[in-house]
Amino acid sequence: MNGGSDEVKGRRDRTFQLELRRAVTAGVLETAASTFLLIIAVQYFRTGATAKALLVMGGPLGLLLSPLAVLLTRRMGWTAAKGASVASWVGAMGFLLAGVFEDLRIFVPACMVGVMSLSMGIPMLTQIYQENYPSSERGDLFSKAVMVRVLSATVFAWGAGLWLEVEMEGYRWLLLAFAVAAGMGGLWIGKCPSRVLHAAGSGNPLHGMRHVRTDKVFRWLLSSWMLMGFGNLLMLPLRVEFLANPRYGIVLSPTAIALVVSMIPSVTNLVFARFWGRLFDTMNFFLLRIILNGFFVAAISSFFLFGGMTGFVLGGFFFGMATSGGNVAWSLWVTKVAKPELVADYMGVHTFLTGVRGLLAPLLGFYLIDWFEMSELAWWSLGAIGLASLMLAPEAKTLRRRRVADPVVPKPGGVD
Repeated sequence: MNGGSDEVKGRRDRTFQLELRRAVTAGVLETAASTFLLIIAVQYFRTGATAKALLVMGGPLGLLLSPLAVLLTRRMGWTAAKGASVASWVGAMGFLLAGVFEDLRIFVPACMVGVMSLSMGIPMLTQIYQENYPSSERGDLFSKAVMVRVLSATVFAWGAGLWLEVEMEGYRWLLLAFAVAAGMGGLWIGKCPSRVLHAAGSGNPLHGMRHVRTDKVFRWLLSSWMLMGFGNLLMLPLRVEFLANPRYGIVLSPTAIALVVSMIPSVTNLVFARFWGRLFDTMNFFLLRIILNGFFVAAISSFFLFGGMTGFVLGGFFFGMATSGGNVAWSLWVTKVAKPELVADYMGVHTFLTGVRGLLAPLLGFYLIDWFEMSELAWWSLGAIGLASLMLAPEAKTLRRRRVADPVVPKPGGVD
């Protein structure tokens, strides 16, 4: 028995140490999709709406294709760690290609491949957490790595913002840095303890969708998340557009944009990440999701409705609070509703639907701003998030009788 406990502890500690290393590179890569690829597109290439929307769509497209990544990993007989590491290496090649050639026709698709490949590996990462982190401390361990990732993102965003402000033509060095980060991240992922994925019994990458039909709790959470995510993703990529495009009369410097879009949220994320991780382990998940939705409401209101530098700073803080808890909830919530061997499949459904809204919402947002005021889009977003929260309220009350840290489904015997 003690030998089994030692093995579990060894897997947990090994995974955690490798995750701390990978978190450094993940922080660098986080600034690519959230900030710098759009800054380069707007202020260096001076692209139109289509190119900007395509860059934003890279991550959601990867999520949309993540069930395919799960299927290919299973078909190849790879462990979850091997599948995630290969996805990261493909992403590294995309950023490398974008950095070598100074051409918009290469920059956009190559960066899309870079961001897309990293997103495709997410279900395998969640499977690794399920296998190696005990449920009683899964959120806490995950949040500690998030703190390292956020610190890395904050430092890199500051330095990269200063670099672009002095020499925008040097953007290609940033892309090479993203390539190195993705390659090193793939190396650390590949060394994580992991098992070959559970056989699905079907060659259809969307085979996991059957769980939407058979699992009521899973279906209801996905429906609420779709509304909340659509409202949030409609506005999230428009922050850089709002601050960088002369049309809105603001035009902040790259450093100032990085401050309110990346650095303030990142610092807030760093300070509160472990707080949210512990809440994930102990609080009723439905109630936690409602609280996080409230912070997204405060963030969008401050940033797009209140306005001014004070509003941007407050918006950055509230976005940091929301994403700090949201990162933990988004990455781990399926471990509370799925059987352990089905976590990758459940996560594949979740990431697929995230990809659907992630593709549609930013694309719609970039085109709607030609027809509507930014404040009008913000109100639409707030309405969707409010409705999503109302959907969860009855379920939160229903599940209060449960032990809050327990998963919704019964777990098989043995150690988690």
